[in-house]
Amino acid sequence: MIHIHEKTLKDIEFPKILEQVSGYCLTSLGKEHTLDILPLSNREAVINSLQHTNEYLSSFENDNRIPNHGFEPITKEIKYLKIENSVLETMSFKKIASMSLSCNEIIAFLKKFEEYYPQLYLFASNIEISKVIIEKIDTIVDRFGDVKDNASVELQYLRQQINEVKGKINQSFTSALNSYNSLDYLDDIRESVVDNKRVLAVKAMYRRKVKGAILGGSKTGSIVYIEPEATFRYTRELNNLEFDEQEEVKRILKQLTEFVRPFTPLLEQYQQFLTEMDVISAKAKYANSIKAILPQINDDKHFYIRDAYHPLLLVSNQKKKVKTYPQSIELTPESRIIVISGPNAGGKSITLKTVGLLQAMLQSGFLIPVHERSTVCLFDRILTDIGDNQSIENHLSTYSYRLKQMNYFLKKCNKNTLFLIDEFGTGSDPELGGAMAETFLEEFYHREAYGIITTHYSNLKMLANELPFMQNANMLFDEKSLEPMFKLALGQAGSSFTFEVAQKNGIPYGLINRAKKKIERGKVRFDATIAKLQKERSKLEKTEQSLKLNEKKKQSEAEKLEEINAKIQKKLESYQELYDSNQRLIYLGQKMNDLAENYFENKRKRELMDELFKLVQIENSKRKKISAKQMKVQKAKEQQVIKEAEKKVEVIRQKKKAAKKKIEETPKPKPIFKVGDRVRLQDGRAIGSIDKLEKNKAVINYGMFTTNVSVEQLELVESAK
Repeated sequence: MIHIHEKTLKDIEFPKILEQVSGYCLTSLGKEHTLDILPLSNREAVINSLQHTNEYLSSFENDNRIPNHGFEPITKEIKYLKIENSVLETMSFKKIASMSLSCNEIIAFLKKFEEYYPQLYLFASNIEISKVIIEKIDTIVDRFGDVKDNASVELQYLRQQINEVKGKINQSFTSALNSYNSLDYLDDIRESVVDNKRVLAVKAMYRRKVKGAILGGSKTGSIVYIEPEATFRYTRELNNLEFDEQEEVKRILKQLTEFVRPFTPLLEQYQQFLTEMDVISAKAKYANSIKAILPQINDDKHFYIRDAYHPLLLVSNQKKKVKTYPQSIELTPESRIIVISGPNAGGKSITLKTVGLLQAMLQSGFLIPVHERSTVCLFDRILTDIGDNQSIENHLSTYSYRLKQMNYFLKKCNKNTLFLIDEFGTGSDPELGGAMAETFLEEFYHREAYGIITTHYSNLKMLANELPFMQNANMLFDEKSLEPMFKLALGQAGSSFTFEVAQKNGIPYGLINRAKKKIERGKVRFDATIAKLQKERSKLEKTEQSLKLNEKKKQSEAEKLEEINAKIQKKLESYQELYDSNQRLIYLGQKMNDLAENYFENKRKRELMDELFKLVQIENSKRKKISAKQMKVQKAKEQQVIKEAEKKVEVIRQKKKAAKKKIEETPKPKPIFKVGDRVRLQDGRAIGSIDKLEKNKAVINYGMFTTNVSVEQLELVESAK
C-alpha cells in the first residue's frame, strides 16, 4: 500500500507541479481534479495511469489524434435530474447532447485504434455508447438552443397562428400609419417602439384624433406614442397565443426531461470519463513541454535516473533561456544510501528535491524528464526532511523539529521506503548532533531503506566509507574558479572549501589566516579538555564505588522486606480464613433467626424441624471429615489468630486514645477577633459575623437578629478578607 505524507509533497514542491499541469486542462472540472491529484495507492494503479499518459502523449506524434474532449460541466443538470418533477432548460439539453456526442466519438475512436491505445481503450471500454439521448434531444432542440417548431403538432399549429397574427398586426399598423400620416397627425419620425410594440408617433395636439391605446410620450411632451386600435386588438390575440406556446414548450421540455432522467448514471459516467481524459491530456501536454518519458519500471529495487532534470527548474530556466544541468543517480540493493557532501550553493538540495519530486510524480501517473535508459522502482513511502524546519506555530527549534521528524522516520522506515534528508544532523552541537545523526543513519541502513542525505559532518562521510551498502558522493566544484559545476560524482566525499570560498567572497587574508591558526590552538584546548575529563573520570569512579555500596545495602534491605512481606502474607491468609469462618457463622445465625421468627408466627413444629434438618445437611455437606487431633489443631490456630488480632486492635485503640488526649490537652491559641470575622458559639452551630467589638464583648449579626456575647465564648470560622 503506497502512502506519501502531505508534508513530504510540500517539501518537494509537488503542488507547484499540479498548478503547472492544471494550466493545460480545457475544463474547470479537469483543473479541480488535477489540483487534487495525490500519489496512487497501489502498483497496478500507478502503471495504468502512466500508460494512459504515455499513450495520449504518443497521439501527438501520429496521424491518429484523439478527438476533442472539451465539454461544459453538467454537474447542476445531474443534480436536477435526481430531483423528481424537475425540468431542465434547452441549453442544459444542448450541453448533455454535446457531452454525449464527445464521449461516443472518443470511445468509438479508441475502439477503432485499439492497437495504438490499448490501455486507454480498456479504460473506456466499460462505458456504454448511447445515441438515444443525442437523437431525442436533436428532434426537440435546434442548434441555437430553441425548441423546434415540429417538436409537437400543437406547437407547430400555435407558431403558425402566431405568425399569421403578427402579419395582421404589421398590416393593420401600416394601414393606420399611412392614414394618419396623410392627415399630418404624425411627427417627422412617424413611428417608434415601446415595450416591444410598434407605436405611432402622434403630435400631442392630435392625440384625441387618433383611436388607440396611449403607451407613453416624449420627454418634451410634444409626441404621444399610440398603438392603433386595430393593432391593439390583434396584440391581445398574440399574447394569448404566445402564452399557449410557452405552456406547450414547458410540457415538451418536461417530457424530454423525463426521457433523459433514467440516463442520469450514464451521464455521470460520461462526465467523469471526460474529466479523466482532460487530466490525462493535461499530463501528456505537460510531459511534451518538458520532454518527459515513461522509464522502465522494475521489481528489482533498482533506482537509476540518468540525465534527470528538476521539472520546476527546467520550466523556469526555459523561460529565462538559461541552461539546466541534469543529474544521474543510482540506488541498488548493493548501494542503498548515498551521502552527498560538498560546499553550499553546489546543488545538493536541488539533487535531493529532484529525486523526491520525480519519484512522487511517477507514482502519481506523471511522466518524468529523464533519459530513456533510466529504470525505476516504486516505494511504499517517501520520507523527507528538507528546507527551513523552524516551527513558529509549535514553538519548536530546528533541532527539536528535526528530532520529531526522525522519530516519525523511525516509526515508518522500512525496506520499501525512500528517505531524503537535507543537512542531516544540523541544529545542535556539531559533535553531539553528528553522533545522533550517525545513529539514525545506521538504523535506517539496518532496516534496508533506500535514501539520500546531504551533510557537512565528517563522521557521516566516514560511516559511508565503512558500511558496504552505503557510498559517498559530492557535488563537483571547479577548484580554480570555485564555481559550482552542478554535477554529482559518486564514490568520494566532497570538501566544503571553507577557506577557499571565504577568500573568493572577499574575506580579508588576515582573518582567514587567524581562522587557520585557531585550528592549531584548538588542539591545545583539546589536551586541556582531556586533562579535565580525567579528573572528572576519577570523581565518577569514586561515585561509582559509593553507589555500589548503597546498592548492596538496598539489596539486603530488599531481602528483609521480602521476608516481612511473606510473614504478612501468611497472616493475611489466616485473617481471611477467620473472616470467612465468622461470616459463615453470621449467616447461620441469621438463618436461625429467620426460622425462629417463622415459628413464632405460625407455631408449626414440623416445618421448623424440616428446615433445621435441611440447614444441618447443607452445612455438613460442606464440612470435611477430620480427626479430633486435626480439629484441636485447627481450633488452636483460630484462637491464636483471634488473640493476635485482638492485641493489634488494642494497640491501635490505645494509640488513638493517646493522640486524642494529647490534642485535648494542647491549649489552643486564642484567636484575635476583628469586625467582619465569621464566628460561632463554642457549643452552637449557627454562624454569624462580628458587627462591633467593645472590650471583651462582641455584637454578632445572624441576619435576622443580633446578640451581644463574650469573646471567650466564640470560635473563629473565617477571618474577614
